[in-house]
Formats: sequence, structure tokens, C-alpha cells
Amino acid sequence: MTVRTRFAPSPTGYMHIGNLRTAIYEYLIAKNQHGQFILRIEDTDQGRFVDGATDVIFETLKTVGMEYDEGPGKGGEFGPYIQSERRQIYRKYADKLVELGGAYYCFCGKDRLDELRTKCEAEGKMYRYDGCCKRIDKAIALERVKRGESHVVRQVIPENGNTTFEDVVYGTITVDNSELEEGILLKADGLPTYNFANVVDDHLMKITHVIRGSEYLSSTPKYNVLYNAFGWELPIYIHLPPIMKTKDKKLSKREGDASFEDFINRGFLKEAIVNYIVLLGWNPGTEQEFFSMDELKACFDVQGLSKSPAIFDVQKLRWMNSEYIKRLSVEEYFEHAKPYFISAGLETFDLLKLSELLKNRTEIFSEITEKVAFVKNLPQYDIALFSHKKMKTDSESSLNVLRKVLPALNGIACWSAESINNCLMTIVVENNMKNSQVLWPVRTALSGMESSPGGASELADVLGKAESVRRIEVAISKLS
Repeated sequence: MTVRTRFAPSPTGYMHIGNLRTAIYEYLIAKNQHGQFILRIEDTDQGRFVDGATDVIFETLKTVGMEYDEGPGKGGEFGPYIQSERRQIYRKYADKLVELGGAYYCFCGKDRLDELRTKCEAEGKMYRYDGCCKRIDKAIALERVKRGESHVVRQVIPENGNTTFEDVVYGTITVDNSELEEGILLKADGLPTYNFANVVDDHLMKITHVIRGSEYLSSTPKYNVLYNAFGWELPIYIHLPPIMKTKDKKLSKREGDASFEDFINRGFLKEAIVNYIVLLGWNPGTEQEFFSMDELKACFDVQGLSKSPAIFDVQKLRWMNSEYIKRLSVEEYFEHAKPYFISAGLETFDLLKLSELLKNRTEIFSEITEKVAFVKNLPQYDIALFSHKKMKTDSESSLNVLRKVLPALNGIACWSAESINNCLMTIVVENNMKNSQVLWPVRTALSGMESSPGGASELADVLGKAESVRRIEVAISKLS
């Protein structure tokens, strides 16, 4: 059997984290077994369609590095791969299902359905269609359809017994058929509901593994009734537990929780996002925590999936992102950081040197603008910054140090981090001081900040001789 999985998103907005995790798992399951990964766009709910959302799906898959084997723009023998372009296929199978006795034509209009709903509410019952049109003779119903009478196609649910299926994550699931509603499969406008389209498409596209959120567990028995009515083989089901914001609250794009695109725009690396998301609900069975996509394809195993909800911890993602950033070369870091340097107006500075300073001090790239703002403009600062108990400095001692440092720095002929450090260490030795008593005042004078991405010598090297001297002069003036 060739493993075939499908990612079937609806173009209703951005790519939220739960949807992306499903896509990644589907991709890894297929690739681990040398199978095919299919993209299908489920756009039959036209009322929720968001312009540009399909492009977001394409771009996200491309960014993450998940190339689909069949789908829109790529083709394949089971297309089209956009559901709105498959209308005639659904009509054909809906009519066939009626012939097989697995569905029936329903002609009830809005008024009757509203009356039925009102009656159910008055009796304190859950609304459920009463099967009125199921009693219409099939030949008569077909004639009414041929005359063009408005109708929908409803599913037939067995009145007795139950429906059982196996799920890789949740095990055996059994539901009484009496709990299942005879829902609409084909709407009056000829478009299918999700409940019908996904079954037809999964069968026709030879999907072997269906991976989706656990919220679909309750609907799966209805899908199986359809499979059985058609006489089709069931796929392997893998339902995934939700990703939670807290132990009591799901992540929700409707409530503004960050999407994949949001995290990218905030300066997270795609590799870190993918790595973190994969581990939300999957245990590799080893101590390994960092994976490349190729490593994941080689080792991903559905037996490592958990049925417990996973908490999305942004701080853990930040930590993982920082670890990925540390693994970049200085040149790679610079390419990611360059837009933030430019937005901070630092084009005239040595940005590779600045990159070297920041690389091991960056959690997400969007922090860079704030971290380097002092480079272009010395901020207003309180002279209290020069007093530091641990560093054994105060305003008076800092002033004395800076007065010694100023002419020494002015005298450096070849300006570099090494020559600056040698100069400052000479002052330490000649004045029998601790390193911190010299380095802290200089670093504070250069940055005007309580903390900075580098020590005194490194900052002076980036700022250049003239600007470094000017800033020390400003500090001496403040402290005098």
C-alpha cells in the first residue's frame, strides 16, 4: 500500500498553529513511508471564504519546506484539487448514494424547518430533522428533482445499532446511531457540505491516512456510515488532541492568537517554529530535542503521538528560537537581522561586528531594533547607572576612571576591539583596580543603558573612535 495523506485547509484566513501542526504531521507520515502528500483546498463554504487566504496556504507550505506531490498548480490524476471545481463530481455521487439507499432528496423549505426547530425548542428537545422527506417514494422524489424543484440531499442514518471505528491515537470509538443526525450532504446550490465532500474526495484521491483534529471524532461515525453505504474501504484515522493556550482554553485564531505568519513577522526562524510545533503532541522516544526536517522525515512515528492536549508555551518557543539563532553563522545572522538594522538607521556602522555581538543575545529578531537603538543615538540616562554595588563603582569613581580613559582612547592609532581592550586593561593594572571598576563606567558611558549587547571594548569598536570619545565626554560632563 502506498501511503497517501492530504492537507485539506479551508481558505478562511491565516494559517493558525493547530492547522500547521496537522499539515506537518500529514507530510511527515507520508514522507516517512515514502508516500505522497496531497494538497486539497476545501472552499465549499463560500460564506467564510477570505480573499488571499489560498495564497497564504501556498506560501506557508513553501516557507516551511513541505512540497506537495499533487494539488493546485501541480496537478495529478485525481484533480481538480479545489473543491469548488468538483461540483459535478459531488452531484454524481450524491445521486448514486440515493440510489444505494444511503441518502434521500429532501424538499423541506426554510419555513417548515423553522417550525420544526421552534417545536423542538418548545418541547425542550435538541433540534433534529424529523425524516419527513425520507418517506417520499423514491421514484416520485426523483421526478420532483428532474422538474427542477429546490432540494437538498440528506444522509440516511441506520435507526438501530451503533457505529464503531479505530483511531490510532484514541483507540476504539463506538457511537449509538440514534445519536447521529441525518444531516445535509448536498446543499440546494449544488455545493456539498464538508461531511460529504471530504469522504468523496478522500476515497477518490486514494487517501490512506486521515489526520485531523479531535473535534472531528464525533463526526467520524457519520463518515463511516457513508463509506459503508458506498461499499468503500475505510482510511486509517489519526485524530489529534488540541493545542491549548492554557489548560482550560484552546488556541484560537478568532481570539487573535498568533499565526505562523505572525511568528515569522516577529522574527522567529521557520526551523524553530516547525521543530517546536512537531513536539506539541509527539514524543520521539529519545532525548533529542532539535530536529531538521530531514531528520523528522526519517524518524517520525505515529506511535509517538499523544492523546493529551499540548500547551503552547511562547517562552519555550522563544528559547528554542534563540538556540537556533546561536547555531547560525555570523553571516547568516546578519542576513536575518539586516532589515532590523536598516529600520534602526544603522547603515553606516559595521553591521557584521554588531551581528557578532548580538547573535548569542537574541531570542527573536524583532527585538533587535530596540536592542540597537543606542548605537545611532545615545539615550538620555540617569547618572545613577554608574553606581553599581557588585561592580564596585559609584559616580565619583566612574568620573575619575573616565577622565583617565578619555586621553588613552584618543591615543589609540589602530582602532579595534583588541586595541581598545588592551588600553583599558593597562588602566586597570596601572591604577590597581578591578576590571569592573573600569569596564562598567566605560560600557555605561557608551551605551547609556543598564544592559547592552556587548562589553566596553566591543561597543567602542562598533561605535568607532570619534563617537566613542564623544560619548565619554558626555558622561564626564554629566558626572562633573
